[in-house]
Amino acid sequence: MDIISQLQEQVNTIASLAFNTFGTLQRDSPPVRLSPNYPEPPANPTEDAENFAEHAKLFDALVAALPLAEGGEEAQLKRIAELQAENDAVGQELQRQLEAAEKELKEVRELFSQAADNCLNLKKPD
Repeated sequence: MDIISQLQEQVNTIASLAFNTFGTLQRDSPPVRLSPNYPEPPANPTEDAENFAEHAKLFDALVAALPLAEGGEEAQLKRIAELQAENDAVGQELQRQLEAAEKELKEVRELFSQAADNCLNLKKPD
């Protein structure tokens, strides 16, 4: 991964953490009266705490159901290197095919131009 992608990933991670933190603070903080002109805010229902506990249990169950990474970090890095090498090889093959196609297109255009010139030369103006 290049340095720009790494920086973008870190910025996205920080933004996600900030977003989640602000959301949690907004959800869990007690209501506050902004001024005497506003009515008294309603109290937080206790259902939210129960729902939060249920969501935490569900999250833990989902995490436990995830398959474990085989071979650890070194195996993952090796697999990433293999995939990058494969991607490079496929990219080079695609580049060769593109160059061959461009060469063939150039030849077809030249032949078409010659054919068009020959047709024009056959016709004599009246």
